[in-house]
Amino acid sequence: MRILFFGAVPYRAAPIVFGNSYICGGMRDFAAIDFETANEWPSSVCSVGVVVVRGGCVVERLYSLIHPEPEYYSWFCRRVHGLGPEDTEAAPVFPHVWERIAPAVAGLPLVAHNARFDEGCLKAVFRVYQMDYPDYVFFDTLAASRRHFGRLLPNHQLQTVAAACGFDLTRHHHALADAEACAAIALRIL
Repeated sequence: MRILFFGAVPYRAAPIVFGNSYICGGMRDFAAIDFETANEWPSSVCSVGVVVVRGGCVVERLYSLIHPEPEYYSWFCRRVHGLGPEDTEAAPVFPHVWERIAPAVAGLPLVAHNARFDEGCLKAVFRVYQMDYPDYVFFDTLAASRRHFGRLLPNHQLQTVAAACGFDLTRHHHALADAEACAAIALRIL
């Protein structure tokens, strides 16, 4: 398993484990993705986490800080994920990050928790940088959770669903940790 990091990583990736065994089941080939944004603009991605799953097992993790566009941080976003301009001032812009991620996700569907948000971010940042969008197919673990668990859960937030699937999400709103949680959910219920 390869773990590639682009920039500082205030989080240590761990194997996705249920009980004493590695997970291998559910949806078998996909890339779980999570973006954090600097402000209310979907194009303002400031970090991305990607977990690549092939054959039902995690084979690669990617994380990068991103210099956001537009380049300012709202107090609300800073409070949620803890990132600020001091973290991303030397980070690469999105096209440089994506050229490293694109080969890893090529041909795979993308999975996100509340895919509408992450797909919106991806499309918005592609537009800002005038990049050709390759029509990625997205699956949504939030919608899957609502179908699978229904009213058995008090809510369908990422940390709640991850716990119901046996995954301990300890660094919520860190893009890689959230992508790992999303992958664990997809492997269980998609």
